[in-house]
Amino acid sequence: MTRDTAIRSSLALLEDGRFQAELARRVAFRSESQNPAGAAELDRYLSEEMIPALRAMGFACEVVANSVPNRGPFLIAQRIEDPALPTVLVYGHGDVVHGQDEDWREGLSPWVLTPEGERWYGRGTADNKGQHGINLAALREVLAVRGGRLGFNAKVLLEMGEESGSPGLAAICRDRKADLAADVLIASDGPRLSAGEPTIFLGSRGAFNVGLELRARERAYHSGNWGGVILNPATVLSHAIASMVDARGRLLVDGLLPPPMPNSVRAALAPLRVGGGETDPAVDEDWGAEGLTPAERLFGWNTLEVLAIGAGNAEAPMNAVPPVARATVQLRYVVGTDAAAIVPALRAHLDARGFQAVRIVPNDREAAPATRLDPDSPWVRWAAGSIAATLGRPPAILPNIGGSLPNHVFADILGLPTLWVPHSYAACAQHAPDEHVLVPIVSEGLRMMAGLFWDLGENAPKRG
Repeated sequence: MTRDTAIRSSLALLEDGRFQAELARRVAFRSESQNPAGAAELDRYLSEEMIPALRAMGFACEVVANSVPNRGPFLIAQRIEDPALPTVLVYGHGDVVHGQDEDWREGLSPWVLTPEGERWYGRGTADNKGQHGINLAALREVLAVRGGRLGFNAKVLLEMGEESGSPGLAAICRDRKADLAADVLIASDGPRLSAGEPTIFLGSRGAFNVGLELRARERAYHSGNWGGVILNPATVLSHAIASMVDARGRLLVDGLLPPPMPNSVRAALAPLRVGGGETDPAVDEDWGAEGLTPAERLFGWNTLEVLAIGAGNAEAPMNAVPPVARATVQLRYVVGTDAAAIVPALRAHLDARGFQAVRIVPNDREAAPATRLDPDSPWVRWAAGSIAATLGRPPAILPNIGGSLPNHVFADILGLPTLWVPHSYAACAQHAPDEHVLVPIVSEGLRMMAGLFWDLGENAPKRG
């Protein structure tokens, strides 16, 4: 009964094909949460696949209906050995985005796991069936090697609506807070910093989309007859956007700038390199906030991106002054940014520069709060040490990922330290045709998680 035995046992799941068979079975569920016609598949994934697997590990399982009508259910599973022991909450989501069946490369199907070299193709292989599958498989092997005891308590929360914005997730965490109480969240989603670099991230940036619109009149007018004497809304809106973010991508709205970067965050980001993968775009070193490294700009700062802009017909321009111009901008923001102040800050900025006629149209979703566990947390040092002991090299530590996920429900509502150990990479095509997972990452994932769960039963940070 040793740590190495548990790691080898987890790796054997990959080597003898058992993990591949398990993942193939799960990929076959057409659990598209964005497809109303697929609601039954969301239920089946939990009842026919996940509940039997968890009950075999000694978990008590409960399916909880979503408080949001016509949305996917949740599964809460608990395995309590001793209330005095540390408790881990493991999270994952079994829903996927649309299969996009017709757009996959010939010979591939989103609902059939297809190995090709070091890639396994199929919808959910990377997001998120493969990732939570790795974690639960490693947990199962640790349990077996320890003779039926983990040395800690384990709880699992699986949702079936993450790809639809996690409706009801915050509500279930508030309503079932006692059932989900734990000492730490250990979960997997999103990409590593790079395919070959094991990664821990500790939170996520927030994201908020805002529409901008300037309507000058009800119809277009001939530019030869009226150009130069009537306002062009596309021209005005372009200047309004240029007042918010300059030609080098620097954020110019004072009210949207983040607070100073904490020293612990700056230190964690100092050794990290952004990009460099074979399918990654080249990083523009002179783009974004001045005086920051690319890693600091991506993970430690606020950015305003123009996602869409339009007026008239770009595909077939007319000799006419357009009546209306529209754009969508997005603020990605770090901890310390007041999400409720985003729209007022934009309004004040535009008004002060003469753009009172530009209308701000907030989206219909609440801004996702930014979260970040301090990189100096004992839990971070513990997890990094465990991974280094398993793989022989330390993981990259991101204070938060550049994107967004519902980490705030665990950090803010449940009050947990949050450790995310991703088992995918940025080029996995998780929301596109030909989604896949890399076998070398699966191999490292099974070993890392076995080591983490073993160490949780041996030397977890002291409670409180």
